[in-house]
Formats: sequence, structure tokens, C-alpha cells
Amino acid sequence: MEITGENKFRKLIVVGDRVLIKPKVPSSRSKGGLYLPPGYSEKDDVQTGYVIKTGPGYPLPLPSEEDEPWKKIDEKIRYIPLQAMEGDLAIFLQKGAVEVIYDDEKYFIVPQHSVLMLVREEDL
Repeated sequence: MEITGENKFRKLIVVGDRVLIKPKVPSSRSKGGLYLPPGYSEKDDVQTGYVIKTGPGYPLPLPSEEDEPWKKIDEKIRYIPLQAMEGDLAIFLQKGAVEVIYDDEKYFIVPQHSVLMLVREEDL
């Protein structure tokens, strides 16, 4: 199968509570007019970008069923889903992000706890 612009992320699997973000060209304020305090962005570089893919979320521990040891345990892992969804505009701390280059483009792998805010267009 040939890799095209439409399917190049299909084979990528984002693990756990992480989000793959394509950085947006930096600007002084967002389209909605949101400004972050200058002191805050100087301490921890605040970035914005679009969510490309998300991981499954936070894994939940399997329930203990020690009362009936002969039962076969269903080992399906369950997850608490992330708030971020594909297409969201994310404002995140670069300090917690890992920069990667994929297909000659720069992306960030960001843990959910480094995402400060999401802007979601409801009509997408």
C-alpha cells in the first residue's frame, strides 16, 4: 500500500495517555482572542497545534476475582478515554512534549497532563 497524505497516520499508534500534535505557526494570540500571561509563557514555552491522533487513554486495573480461581480471566484492557479528539486545537506546554520528525514534518508527542486547553469546532 502506498503512503499518501490521507493515510500516512493510519499505521501510527499513539500509546497510552499521549496525543500527537502538529504545531501551528506561532502567533501572538488565538483566533478567539485568547492571550496567555507573558510571565507564564516565558517560564514554560506554550505551544499550539492541531491534534492528529490520540492514544487510547489511561488503563484501568483489572478487577480481582480471587474468589473463583477456576474462572477464565478475560484480559481485555479497559481505558478511561482522553478529552482530546482528532482535529482539536490544543494549547500545551512544550516542556512535557517530545519533538519528532515524521515524513519530513515536525510533530509533538504530548502527555494529556501537558495539554492546558482544547478548542473544538463542533461542526467538524
